[in-house]
Amino acid sequence: MRVLVVGSGGREHALCWAIAASPLVDALYCAPGNAGIAREATCVPIPVDDLDGLVAFARDERIDFVVVGPEGPLVAGLVDRLDEAGIRSFGPTAAAAALEGSKAFTKDFCTRHGIPTAAYGRFTDAEAARRYIRERGAPIVVKADGLAAGKGVVVAETVDDALAAVDAMMSDRAFGDAGAEIVVEEFMVGEEASFFALTDGAFVLPLAGAQDHKRVGDGDTGPNTGGMGAYSPAPVVDAAMAGRIMAEVVEPTVAGMREEGRPFKGVLFAGLMITAEGPRLIEYNVRFGDPECQALAMRLKSDLLPALLAVADGQLAHVDLRWRAETALCVVMAAAGYPGEYRRGTEIRGLEESDGDDVVVFHAGTARDGDGRLRATGGRVLGVTALGVDAAEARARAYAAVDRIDWPDGFCRRDIGWRAVSRAAG
Repeated sequence: MRVLVVGSGGREHALCWAIAASPLVDALYCAPGNAGIAREATCVPIPVDDLDGLVAFARDERIDFVVVGPEGPLVAGLVDRLDEAGIRSFGPTAAAAALEGSKAFTKDFCTRHGIPTAAYGRFTDAEAARRYIRERGAPIVVKADGLAAGKGVVVAETVDDALAAVDAMMSDRAFGDAGAEIVVEEFMVGEEASFFALTDGAFVLPLAGAQDHKRVGDGDTGPNTGGMGAYSPAPVVDAAMAGRIMAEVVEPTVAGMREEGRPFKGVLFAGLMITAEGPRLIEYNVRFGDPECQALAMRLKSDLLPALLAVADGQLAHVDLRWRAETALCVVMAAAGYPGEYRRGTEIRGLEESDGDDVVVFHAGTARDGDGRLRATGGRVLGVTALGVDAAEARARAYAAVDRIDWPDGFCRRDIGWRAVSRAAG
């Protein structure tokens, strides 16, 4: 089978790493890929937003199956285009990808289908949003409606902070057209968790729970990022909670999307707040999380590719996935200055001493220069991922690998997995 993975981040490296191990694969390509992905797949220089180029490549190279990694091309309709060309793919159509493409759509959808979520208002008028914030008080959450690379959410501790977020999104257009409409939400109290499930539009197969770390600094301080680390399993998502998430959130979503003529096929990533009353949806993503995918890939014992094919073919009910009992933990190394302005092109050394049986360094933003040296090309650059019998052991192995990497211009949080480690310590 000839397979194309679309994307260039740590998530796509993890997907390529898992898919490359499948005996079903004869040839694996990634567009555009990165220096790490080049170890698993043939990288082709087609940007993820070049839908014409991606479809043409898939057609010309007789690609049997396309796995779409990031949200951008999903929301833009890449799966629809591939369907029209008769090429099988993994991921939702543009109509179904609205679950991530528009936070306002998802909030209204939750209201229609009784899915627990935060109280909210949606606004295209900045003054109306300001009035709503003053009436509700703080803390309160302000979100850009559209895609903003994981950065379009402000958890405002004060009313002034919330008003400033409205100005940044709607007046200053900090996130471009994504902030033309905003959602203002109730601040929910609880513990955040991520939950993943595959669905072929009818059957739903739960995968696993995880927790990520969105804030840039230790102790969950500083601005939100695309994710500074993650681990799986998440102790807060035990078997009983996973059952509630499926019954109260995921399954009603799949049924509701089917009823509304937007059948969802792909992976549903539910960002949740586990409150005293139970799970409440923060937001949906319509693709694997990054860096959660790195942790999930390390824990998966089964061949991933047949499961992805079963989603595309409506045969998911016949799939059974097996997972390692161990904990997998991913530490993201980012370029100094991220998520603000950061330097590109700095050299990274020492990765050869970091990979091992229990550690994999997934690449998120790297390239080789003309002399073969590894260079950082993005904000989030490496995902150092380790297995351990528990979170403490996985974390120790991951940070030991981080410390063997020679990259003076990189940094990471030093407390990834702190909730799981603290819970285990009592």
